[in-house]
Amino acid sequence: MPDFSDFIVYADESGDHGMVNIDPQYPMFALTFCVMRKDAYTAEIVPAMQGLKFGIWGHDTVVLHEHEIRKSLGPFGVLRTDRALRTRFMDELNALIETAPMTIFASVIHKEKHRAKYANPWNPYEIALHFCMERLHMMLTAEKQHGKTVHVVFESRGAREDAELELEFRRIAGNDSHWGYRRHDFSRFDFQPVFIPKAANASGLQLADLTARPIALSQLRPGQPNRAFEITRPKLGGLKCFP
Repeated sequence: MPDFSDFIVYADESGDHGMVNIDPQYPMFALTFCVMRKDAYTAEIVPAMQGLKFGIWGHDTVVLHEHEIRKSLGPFGVLRTDRALRTRFMDELNALIETAPMTIFASVIHKEKHRAKYANPWNPYEIALHFCMERLHMMLTAEKQHGKTVHVVFESRGAREDAELELEFRRIAGNDSHWGYRRHDFSRFDFQPVFIPKAANASGLQLADLTARPIALSQLRPGQPNRAFEITRPKLGGLKCFP
């Protein structure tokens, strides 16, 4: 029987990691790791998110997706026609994120600057994954989780994409891939990736999705008001912007 960690990790990204056709309006790739104690996740975060959904829609099957919320698409279309309901929803959502007991590790890659600096730029996802894994390693070490199985949950993107990500994840976890001058012994933990579809409606995955874009925008347009980032900022355990 595996010795499971006291923590669960949910990961999501904003933007794509392609380096060929870079969107000049959003040349960013961001990866976030939302790390939570399992007891706090089940006792506080999941009930809070379900309560928000029951209050707005009367059921908890809606999946909170940053893009759909921002564009008022799908089940969020009702927020476009009811200003009071939208204000209530945003206030409750912000409060949920603000009070959620979690630590966020994030990495933001400015792809245009990355491409300009390096002749053969490394895959932005791999850079971001390395940084988030390093910070996760440091936290788990401090929490004395050595030898325990740590699940990192990713949103499934398709068989090929999931296989490529799992390969890189296991290379890092097996100490077969390095970034920068630091060396972490990832083998001290049993890191296991888990891939689930967005439709699985995992509260932690939705939190990761909601925090990724505001963090990326904080680096792309640092002078622009960004309330979502200000709410998220106190939870950041590490933020790397590259290059």
